[in-house]
Amino acid sequence: MRLYNKRVDRLSHQELITLAETLLARISETQEWDLRDLYAGFDDPQFEDDLRELQQRAQAFREQYRGTVSQLSPGKISAGLRELEAINQKSGYLYAFPSLQFAADTRNSQAKQFEDRVLEALTQIENQLLFFNLELQALEEAQFTKLQAAPELEAYRHYLDRMAEFRPHQRSEEVEQTRNQDMLTGREAFVKLRSVHLGEQEYDCVTTPEGKTASTEAELSALLFHPHADTRFQAYQSVRRILKQHNSLYGYILNAVTQDHRIESQMRSYKSTLHKQLVADEVAEPVFRAIMDGMQSRFDLFHRYYRLKGKALGQKIRICDIYAPWTTEPQPPIDYKTGVTTLLEALEQFDTNYARRAEEFFLNNWVDAKLRPGKRGGAFCAYFHGKHSYLLLSYTEDYNSLFTLAHEMGHGLHFDWIDRKQSYFNSNPPLVLAEVASIFNELLLLDRLLDNAGNDVNLRRALLTRQLEDQFSLLFRQSTISRLELAIHERAEEGSFDQKFLNETWMNLYRKLCGDSVELLDEHQYDWARIGHIFFKPFYCYQYTASTLVSLACYQKYREVGREFVPGYLELLASGSQWNQIEALRHFVGVDLEDAATIRHALEYVEGLVDRLESTL
Repeated sequence: MRLYNKRVDRLSHQELITLAETLLARISETQEWDLRDLYAGFDDPQFEDDLRELQQRAQAFREQYRGTVSQLSPGKISAGLRELEAINQKSGYLYAFPSLQFAADTRNSQAKQFEDRVLEALTQIENQLLFFNLELQALEEAQFTKLQAAPELEAYRHYLDRMAEFRPHQRSEEVEQTRNQDMLTGREAFVKLRSVHLGEQEYDCVTTPEGKTASTEAELSALLFHPHADTRFQAYQSVRRILKQHNSLYGYILNAVTQDHRIESQMRSYKSTLHKQLVADEVAEPVFRAIMDGMQSRFDLFHRYYRLKGKALGQKIRICDIYAPWTTEPQPPIDYKTGVTTLLEALEQFDTNYARRAEEFFLNNWVDAKLRPGKRGGAFCAYFHGKHSYLLLSYTEDYNSLFTLAHEMGHGLHFDWIDRKQSYFNSNPPLVLAEVASIFNELLLLDRLLDNAGNDVNLRRALLTRQLEDQFSLLFRQSTISRLELAIHERAEEGSFDQKFLNETWMNLYRKLCGDSVELLDEHQYDWARIGHIFFKPFYCYQYTASTLVSLACYQKYREVGREFVPGYLELLASGSQWNQIEALRHFVGVDLEDAATIRHALEYVEGLVDRLESTL
């Protein structure tokens, strides 16, 4: 429950003092989210009431508008869009509760069954509403163009512009309805199967020299940052042993998902799955290719860094060592309370109101950071328009976890700004823009941690190298994942593939990335199965690379001009999807992703960090 009904930017001075005191007391109390903003439980009668009301509203909407859209005035179309937004918003709340419960514990069979039931009901509702956009898209071009220019639809202009882009790829209402229904037992079912199966796995325990035992995927992944080489190797092997054991299953699932994307792309007259996703992402293919080529042209940075690291550690770096600390002395843990406090201090240095809004997440228990068996791996921010976001991660009392928290908080704050300015249809930023705040948050945190480190040379070096390794992951690893997707989706055009193709392709791509600077272990061939995004959403990962480039450009501007940068940056966040993302970046913060210099300068910034590191050795 909320501590205050008012937003933090409207609190009195005394209320802010009380807020800060309460925050410090609450941080260590719980690391689990409170979902009562949604529903009290699976037996909450409000859930059934909301679902029934939603079904009635959808039916009433269909009866009122179906077959009449071409005769509606711009004002009535605006009213129809507002009602659709309200229905979609409530649908999000209905789906949120079981899906978040399931993410927190994938072994919760009640949550899984509830989620399946809700998905089926919401799919039926969605199918009743498909006609409205389809009828809009079926309008004569001249009539549609007039709607785009109508003052009554000003708030939906970019939404209509995007609709125009999809017009050639939409199909009849019957086909779209069938497609939605098929997703439940088709592609989405395979994606869910992978999540359920991974959540059920038991990993071999690894005990550190300090006597700490790790058994979950999150704990084992955290051990890749451990100073003890054999501990890193055992943790790496424990996870990959499971991936190897189920290699054929995950290969089968990915093939099925990929073939489904191929069929859909052909059905909708896209040139390829890549084309389908780039249209959805508002990214021109030349920009995508420039990003991929730009990263490949600077693999030398990756090679140079890991040669330096190998020299410092006195050994050639193995793939399980790429996150190893540069000193054999273990870093002191950073507990959750300290981590949260440090993050809030970093945000406070940037903007006071920005930090105050972040505090709400902890005061109201919108963060689930607790370690537990069966918890979904990785981290995410789930946003529900008209309410707020929920953050999920597994906090393992290390700096990697703290940076993950900063990353997901960036998403949460981004959506917080959107929620105050945008309606539902303008609340979902394109994915390149959607990652900017999260990466920017990490850069703010790094500055704060370096300030706190003072003269601690080992900690400063650890923080700098962690930042470099994070940048290498976002710039080079994520773009390598997209190269894998290019290969598998191109192969899908020829027919099915199996796990052997995936294993070989992944290893070949990593050999090019690593060169002779990193030794690849044989088990790395199975590592693609850990990458959830290639199952959930194709060609998602290059957007991490693009966002990193943009975030570095934004951060450089912030360091140059200071607080003058803040208003434009916050306006960028608040713009949501009301603007074309390339235009929004140019307009609000003066960053041009279509300019090759943006890519070049970002990589020069990273090269400068390598230079600084080398000068300390």
